[in-house]
Amino acid sequence: MLITLTSDMGLEDYYVAAIKGAIYNQLPDVKVVDISHDIPPFDIVHASFVLKNTFKEFPKNTIHIIGVDAEKNETNKHLIVKNYDQYFIGADNGIFSLIFDKKPDGIWNINRNTESENYSFPTKDIFVSIACHLARGGLPAVVGNEIQDIKSKQLFRPIVDMNSIKGMVGYIDKYGNLITNISKKIFNEVGKGKAFKIFLTKSEYSIEKIHQNYNEVVEGERIAIFGSGDFLEIAINKGVKGSGGGASQLFGISINDIITIEFKD
Repeated sequence: MLITLTSDMGLEDYYVAAIKGAIYNQLPDVKVVDISHDIPPFDIVHASFVLKNTFKEFPKNTIHIIGVDAEKNETNKHLIVKNYDQYFIGADNGIFSLIFDKKPDGIWNINRNTESENYSFPTKDIFVSIACHLARGGLPAVVGNEIQDIKSKQLFRPIVDMNSIKGMVGYIDKYGNLITNISKKIFNEVGKGKAFKIFLTKSEYSIEKIHQNYNEVVEGERIAIFGSGDFLEIAINKGVKGSGGGASQLFGISINDIITIEFKD
């Protein structure tokens, strides 16, 4: 059985170690996988992007603990969500609607009698016990009441017309690559094989070809590619953020900046 951890806690403090200790204390033989602990604090958009691009690689019945903006309040319930034959445990702060492309197969509001109002570390004190219950083969209905909906959070969606797509940068990875919200599906539907030009906001540079892999251009050259998640990425081959070589630095582009594709008739 696998339990994954995604959090904004970093590794400098004791928090992640405490979570793992709590898991192993209950299930010494379980496998714990760290997806990321470098999520910016409370950034559910960043966390959803990371999870969206990783969870489908895990086997059925994997249990994902999400420790980002995990505090419970009047509007953010603690939920167990089942989708794609996997379980997700976290706060209903909108993150589940950002991770999934379809309605969940099951949603359970964690029972109040499994919690305590005094718990200030819900990822460890609540989510771990729920994850271990599921890992033992326990049913969600034993620790939660089934409900019908998750909180919906809407992000900026690409603006499309007959000859253009206007999207935005939603994520910048450690290499400085710009990952947009323009999917390969939308690109193909609008472009229909026509020539095009990708315009980078705040930059005089443009790109007129989609490549299949980075080695199709020389080192230091700009490149557009559809990544493993099938979203358009703008990068510098062998460029590295922090050394002046990443696309985000060279083009002066940040998260939420606009990327425009214009197709030629």
